[in-house]
Amino acid sequence: MSTREAVIVDAVRTPVGKRGGLLKDWHPTDLLAHTLSTLVSRSRFDPAALDDVIIGCVLQRGEQTGNIARSAVMGAGFPESLPATTIDRQCGSGQQAVHFAAQAIGSGEYSFAVGGGVESMTRVELGPLFEPGAGPGPWYGERALARYEGNLLAQGPSAELVVQKWGLTREQLDAYSVGSHARAARAAADGRLADQLVPVEVGDGRGGTTTMTRDEGIRDSIDPARMAQLKPVFAPDGAITAGNASQMSDGAAALLVAERAAAEAAGLRPRARIVSMAVAADDPLLQFTAVLPATHKALAQAGMSVHDLDLVEVNEAFAPVPLIWQSEFDYPADQINVNGGSIAIGHPLGSTGARMMTGLLAELERTGGRYGLLTICEGMGMANATIIERLG
Repeated sequence: MSTREAVIVDAVRTPVGKRGGLLKDWHPTDLLAHTLSTLVSRSRFDPAALDDVIIGCVLQRGEQTGNIARSAVMGAGFPESLPATTIDRQCGSGQQAVHFAAQAIGSGEYSFAVGGGVESMTRVELGPLFEPGAGPGPWYGERALARYEGNLLAQGPSAELVVQKWGLTREQLDAYSVGSHARAARAAADGRLADQLVPVEVGDGRGGTTTMTRDEGIRDSIDPARMAQLKPVFAPDGAITAGNASQMSDGAAALLVAERAAAEAAGLRPRARIVSMAVAADDPLLQFTAVLPATHKALAQAGMSVHDLDLVEVNEAFAPVPLIWQSEFDYPADQINVNGGSIAIGHPLGSTGARMMTGLLAELERTGGRYGLLTICEGMGMANATIIERLG
């Protein structure tokens, strides 16, 4: 077996902007380029030593087409000789980008790589997948549709199926969502997120500029009564509302991944090592359940129990997802998404995995925890899971 260890040297992310909000004037390529240049300057790392830049992006159309990773590398001022590629593993794309970087390092092909993600849900067309009444998309093709008798759904209706199968109530979903905002607001107020953020210059609404240093979607207070009055989006008698679903957002994130000995030889301090990486797939009709087999797989690869984990991040695509994960593993609820999640912070699809990895690393360091797990559900019934160990 290879003795090469993939480690995380540094990780940064932009504040997450609301769709149509503070980041609306940022071309996604420029936002990613700004993130990449901040990552290497903060790390005091020469980008000429990079072997590759791997970036997740889901809505690869308009300004996000044509291999946005390579365009951002050029925009960041990195060497022309540095290759880059853009990948799509749906909501887990940024996490998968880190996996691909770490796997190339483990194989011996790379010594240094960047894994990250970007998404502007403001500046590109969202398409039929995000329409409340959306049916199967044209991307499925006739054979996949025939296999599932035309029942392949957009994610919102699938979330309703998960709610029904697990017997979750609207009250449970709303209570979880109120808690996500409260945790995120407390983390922002306490400055827990500050060290991971890339300051971004944005318009101040008065013809000038200001520096964005906080996630725009976080609300300092949520009225549970008002949340309870929100109408279901995907079914008249459903439970999924705008309040217990993730926010459509803009943002970018990037992690510098390295082979441990190479990092140390270059005078860099590894902050965490990647212990295990898994990808799994499950029922494409339910779409959100693969976080369960992905987690089991990552734990088995690491030879660990879920109770060896100090912190867990489960993407809040919809509130049912962390709730079914917590139920499956009987894990302490107060150790899951401790600084809020995508319901409060936002979910810029391609960058969320890298954003969450950045946050998990920072929180392990803040609390002195050793092991953390990140898992993200993905469209058409897939999921990634990663376990990292804090070093130092």
